[in-house]
Parts: sequence; C-alpha cells; structure tokens
Amino acid sequence: ANILTVIILSRLVARRQKSSYNYLLALAAADILVLFFIVFVDFLLEDFILRTQMPAVPNQVVGVLEFSAIHTSTWITVPLTVDRYIAVCHPLRYHAVSYPARARRVIAGVYAACLLTSVPYYWWPDLWAEGHASSAAHHALVWAHCVTVYLVPCSIFFALNSAIVRRLRRRSALRLRGCPAGRTTAILLAITSAFAALWAPRIAVILYHLYGAPVRNRRLAHVVADVANMLALLNTAANFFLYCFISRRFRALAATTLRALFTCRKQPAQFPASHNFSITSSPWVSPANSHCIKMLVYQYDRDGKPASASP
Repeated sequence: ANILTVIILSRLVARRQKSSYNYLLALAAADILVLFFIVFVDFLLEDFILRTQMPAVPNQVVGVLEFSAIHTSTWITVPLTVDRYIAVCHPLRYHAVSYPARARRVIAGVYAACLLTSVPYYWWPDLWAEGHASSAAHHALVWAHCVTVYLVPCSIFFALNSAIVRRLRRRSALRLRGCPAGRTTAILLAITSAFAALWAPRIAVILYHLYGAPVRNRRLAHVVADVANMLALLNTAANFFLYCFISRRFRALAATTLRALFTCRKQPAQFPASHNFSITSSPWVSPANSHCIKMLVYQYDRDGKPASASP
C-alpha cells in the first residue's frame, strides 16, 4: 500500500506543484522505512530467516534506525499541518511562504534531525526483559520517546487543527466540495486523528510498565504490548486507504496505476512541471472563479519556486 502511495504521489508531485503532495510523499517514504526496519529486519530477518538473535551492536544500530524512522513518520506530518494551516487561515500569504522547493528543504531537515536525535536510543532499554531494573537514564529515554513521538506532535496537531476547523466553520457558507484544499485538509485531519488514536495504546503501555505495579502475568503483559505495537504499526499502513476514501483524484490514479501494473501498459505522459500553473490552495477560491483572481496564480520554475504571477 505504501509503495503504491509513493507511485501515485510521485505522479501528483510531477503533475501539480503543491507543497502538500511533497509532504505526503515524504510521509509515505517514512512509513516504508518504519515497516522495513521493524517488520522485515527486526522481525522477519532475525526470527525467521537468520533464526538467531543479531549481535548486540548491529541490533542496537537497527534500533536507532527504527526510532529514526518512527520519529520521521510522525514529525513529517507537522510541517504538513503548518502548510494546511497557512492555506486555510492565511490564504493570501500561502504561495509566498509555502512552495515545493522550500517543502523539499523542510523534508530533508526533518529526516536529518530525526536521524541525529535518535542516536541516544542506541541505549534504549529492554523493558520486557526478566529482572529489568530501570535507571534514571532509562526513564529519561522513555520519556523523551513518549514526548517527542506523541505528546508534542499531538499538541501541535490539536492546536492547528482546531484553528483550521474554527476557520472552516466561520466560513461555512463556502462549501469545500470539489475544492483541492478541502480534500487535502480532510486528509490531514484523518491522518492526525488516526495517529492520535492508534499510538495512544503504545504510549499508555510503556508508561504503565515504567511506573505501574509489577505485572504478575507476564504472558498477558507481552500480549497487551504486542497488540499496542501492532496498532501503532497499523498507522503506517492505513494512510493509503484514508487517501482513497477521501480523495476522488487519488482513487482514480490508484485504479489507473493498478491497471497499468497488471496489464503492463505504459502510463500516460505527465505534464512538464515547469508548465504547470497552481491556483491558491485556499478553500475560499473555487476553480470556477479562479480566473478572476490572477494575482494568486503562480508559475513555478524548475526548482519548484514561484517564478512569477500570470498577468
């Protein structure tokens, strides 16, 4: 599902110069990294292919890469939320502060920052080991993980999404049906809501194990932890279905891509990115009357920067 999402979003990025598509593409790539390191390397490779535990150092390096991918998958949604907040609440400034070239720089910065800040997780404790004794350093690592991967991002999502919803309700007379910004904003709300719901059990289990009473039935504790981790991983696979449910354009491209893959046909040629025009992503400007607002119609250069407004 994520590989198909990457293919579809790559076509959308090549066809339409929108920052939000770049963020969604980076999110799908981060989800692929999460599933690769956790499911394939840490689970399938170690338990079923090698059938032996990896040495300590490679195992801890893989753990660092897992945390880096998890944090990237979470934090790449933060600039997407900021992008949608500017598009909805400050539409006249949107193209001045948000364009594909800047989005790509932000994405590269998020990936690099998450990789660097994941280095301390090399010493991540095995919370479920027999006789595990938590130290102050272990408590700091666990709290750092919970705060950076859940509490802070969810606070940002709640604050900005609340402002977006209030703005939309204030302009309820203007419908979002058929408007690109409405679909992208709906996708953002669905992504952040699914993240908050699916990651809550994992955070609760970790903190309860750290501070709660000793668990007598360790088998039950392991089952509960596995279910919580499964729900957290489900977040990385559910976005494709959210996109299909919300966006008609995404559904159409998904159907076209699947038909092309199964019939081995060449997909239709794309519009050159340098010839694209982008109407403002504000929901207050509909495609029907966009020709009346020429100051908000931008042409992009090859680097994805707004070159000039059409006369």
